[in-house]
Amino acid sequence: MIKAIIVDDEQNAIKNLKWEIENFCQDVEVCDAFTNPVEAISAINYLKPDCVFLDIEMPEMDGFQLLSSLKYRGFDLIITTAFDNYAIKAFKEHAIDYLLKPIDSDDLSKSVERVRANKSKNDLGFEIKKVIESITPKTERRRIAIPLSGKTIFVESHEIRYCKSSGNYSEIYFTNHKTEVLSKKLKEVEELINDTTFFRVHNSYLVNINYIKEFVKSDGQYIVLEDGKTIPVSRSKKHTLMQALNG
Repeated sequence: MIKAIIVDDEQNAIKNLKWEIENFCQDVEVCDAFTNPVEAISAINYLKPDCVFLDIEMPEMDGFQLLSSLKYRGFDLIITTAFDNYAIKAFKEHAIDYLLKPIDSDDLSKSVERVRANKSKNDLGFEIKKVIESITPKTERRRIAIPLSGKTIFVESHEIRYCKSSGNYSEIYFTNHKTEVLSKKLKEVEELINDTTFFRVHNSYLVNINYIKEFVKSDGQYIVLEDGKTIPVSRSKKHTLMQALNG
């Protein structure tokens, strides 16, 4: 039997994938499934599965951060995602399979067949490291188009320190100390930036973790940026933020 773990922030996605596996991949045993990536890290390190079905686009900790936090990497990795973007193509180049949602049973069967072929349990740590390294420079250099009133500005992710929600608008704070107001909600801005160096520390704040200098756990817990700016951290974000900072 092939031992598998599913990691996806959507419970329905887990339920659907389990059904597909039970009906079309009878030699695959789903030994556990998680919507919480931090819990998934501990389980993968402990259970040492043959295969991990991993959703890349998760709100609190994305799939790249999860992979970077793992100690055990001797598994076959299958990405499950609704987005066929540059990151997924990088995975494909390194012979790590992926499934686009909604998952097709034939595609699932082909992916599992690759796992069977790799049953010798080759250590994928090196392959995963290559994927992360291949994506990181692309992410750093990617220019982001930010539509403002009457114009569009183009910036790179490292030029943004943090973003703040202001109702249906968002304030973007740059490293040159300029501020721009964007007529998008913070969730839309997060999707627009689409960079793993940004973390939603609070419902009202999206922060570039490269500019975090301190994490103060007392007085309601908050972070301090390099310029002295303090930003609150939600209790629900504490553990995943620490994982991202330590990753």
